[in-house]
Amino acid sequence: MDITQYEIEITVHAIMRAYQRGIEADIIYKIVRGGKKIDFGKDYVRWTKKYKHQIITCIGQIKGSRIKIFTITIK
Repeated sequence: MDITQYEIEITVHAIMRAYQRGIEADIIYKIVRGGKKIDFGKDYVRWTKKYKHQIITCIGQIKGSRIKIFTITIK
């Protein structure tokens, strides 16, 4: 899957969660572009990537030519 063809949109909820967890927006883009992609459901996707001794997960949806990030978690 070529991520460069898609427009990445980050919701306000995801930005708030990233701010609470100390994650910057450019890290979110790096995770989506270079993280491990796991499909679940019809059009939902989860990207995970290890970053500075923690695993960051971005959960989103692919519809058409747009990727919409809903939330971000840290393990």
